[in-house]
This record gives sequence, structure tokens and C-alpha cells, in this order.
Amino acid sequence: MKDKFSIAIHGGAGTLTRGLMSEEMEQNYKKDLLRALRCGASLLEKGASSMDAVEAAVRELEDSPLFNAGKGSVFTHEGKHEMDACIMEGNSRKAGAVAGVSGIRNPVSLARLVMEKSDHVLLSSKGALQFARQQGVSIEEDEYFYNELRYLQWQQALKEGTVQLDHTPLNEKKFGTVGAVALDIHGNLAAATSTGGMTNKRFGRIGDSPIPGAGNYANNATCAVSCTGSGEYFIRGVVAYDVSCLIEYKGLTLKQACHEVIQNRVMALGGDGGLIAVSPSGELCLEFNTEGMYRASRDIDGLERVGIYR
Repeated sequence: MKDKFSIAIHGGAGTLTRGLMSEEMEQNYKKDLLRALRCGASLLEKGASSMDAVEAAVRELEDSPLFNAGKGSVFTHEGKHEMDACIMEGNSRKAGAVAGVSGIRNPVSLARLVMEKSDHVLLSSKGALQFARQQGVSIEEDEYFYNELRYLQWQQALKEGTVQLDHTPLNEKKFGTVGAVALDIHGNLAAATSTGGMTNKRFGRIGDSPIPGAGNYANNATCAVSCTGSGEYFIRGVVAYDVSCLIEYKGLTLKQACHEVIQNRVMALGGDGGLIAVSPSGELCLEFNTEGMYRASRDIDGLERVGIYR
């Protein structure tokens, strides 16, 4: 296993049927997924930590307007952008997270600062912004996050009076959370997740992404997990930790645990979506119960894969 590493990323799951988007758009998604994957993999190849790799990969996805995180974040009911993120490492199970933050270019990096530079795990809203300024993080103007497609989705959601999960037509479902999991050559696991939440969301709604154990989790003894889906159900199912529990206490394999949680337990609650996970041996699992999930991976043998549809 020495010098072996693996990494997987996702850019959201949902109603992603063939023919729904143009060939050009499909290639744009795959290009950005591969760029993010290779960004993280190149660090792992040089001996960097899994924490560095998942942060770097998620930053790339946050910088892409194609995904509902960072620059591509959806509009809230008030026409703002409120973002959530979490990062966790498997060795000491330290974690950092932010919820409901505005103006932050890379929420995943702010989450890491919470982990490393504060005594807390989760900071929210104005307090998280105050902490960001204290740490010297620059705050972007609203214009940085403006995206015409996102704006039109918001207008449609306002008109329909609905809350929309990410950025396909209102009768479609797609969950645009982004995330990464990795095993480094030192044998340490890490996971990171970031999202802009739901179009037209109100009342400071927060999903599963910034909650350790719900949308994001890492434990060197079991696995690292990053989720994407209908957040309320993933919170209720404590999905990321549930995968770890099934491995630790029931002796399931990574693949068995991911399948049980996504195909049975979440669906029994009424939720859908997916997750990516990596084991201490570098095994990867990319499981989803929707028609598609934006995803890419590089296994311990160096084989790259990128996909959208089932």
C-alpha cells in the first residue's frame, strides 16, 4: 500500500438523463470534473495530505460556475447567496464547517480555517464572516456570484412559489453539492463537501453538507464520505456516519455499506441522492439512487474515470 493513493469527487446527483443537456455542456462538465480530480491527485502524487487534496479539489469545483457551490451558488429567496461547507480528516477526526456564509469565494477553505484556527467545529452566518475577516479572508462582492442561469432559476422559483433543488427545470431534480474524498500515501483519509443549498431557500435553511456525520465524515478506521442529495433526509438519516457505522459495527464492506445506506435506508425515509466514499485500503465507492451523478475518480492503480449518467 505504500505510496498508493486514491481520490473521488462529485458535483451533484439527480435527474440527469441523456439528451437533457447539449454535447458541449456535457463535455464542459466532464472537463471541470477532470480538472478538479487531477488537481487533488497531483498533490497526493507528491506526498501531500488527503486534507490538502480534498480542499484543492473542492476549491476547483467551487470556482466553476457549473456547480452549485462557491461561484455557481444558487439564489436564496432574498436574492442572496448562502453557502455551506465542511472538511474533516480521519486521523484525529477533527472537523471544521461553515453555514449560511455570503461573499466567501471558497467556503471549503474557510471551513478548514475553522478547524485549524478556532476551538470550534461549526460557525454560521455573521459570526463565520467575522471569523473570516479576522483570518484575513477576502470577502467578494455579490457580482462575483452572479450567474444568469441561476438568476433565471430563482425568478422561476419565485414565480412558482417553490423551493428548488439546484439548477434544472422545476420539474426536474438535481442536487448540486460538490465534494471530495481521498486516501493519501501516509494512510490518512479526508472528506470535504460544499454547497450553495437550494434555490429560493428561506429562513436561513441549512442542509446536510456542513454537518459532520450527515453530509460529510472521515474516520481512518472505516471510511471517508461526502454526500449529495435531499439534505433534510440526509440529516435525519445521519447518512455519512451511517456508512461508517455499518463498517465498524456490522463488518460490512465499503461497497455493502454505501449500497445499504443509499439504496435502502435513505429511500425508506423518502430521500434521494448519492455519495462518494473511500476506505483505508483505497477502495472507492460512488453510489447513487438517482438517474445520474456528476463524478470522477482515480483509484490506487491510477485508473481515472469520469461519468454523469448511471
